[in-house]
Amino acid sequence: MLRCKPVETPIESNGKIKQRENGDLVDRGRYQCLVGRLIYLSHTRPDIAFVVSVVSQYMHSPFEEHLEVVYRILRYLKDDTRQGIILKNEHTSIEVYTDADWVGSIDDRKSTSG
Repeated sequence: MLRCKPVETPIESNGKIKQRENGDLVDRGRYQCLVGRLIYLSHTRPDIAFVVSVVSQYMHSPFEEHLEVVYRILRYLKDDTRQGIILKNEHTSIEVYTDADWVGSIDDRKSTSG
């Protein structure tokens, strides 16, 4: 991943990730390790929070397609390493807005907030 080509977005536009029933399974331990690190990183990088929450839904049986999305997130992070949330030692007010996508998961038809 050190010499990979960076991308501008963490997921392709209109990218839908599906649960697979057939195909090539990938090493679950490696996938879980990568996604776990991305979950930790997403606490200071809200720009990847949604897509990380999506790939974390497939930690029990990841396929090649899911691992490719994880790699794309890593390529996105490589492009912009200076982003993040920095809180200084002063009075700070944080406002957060969120929206549900109303049945955006094509696998189980559940809403995903983000």
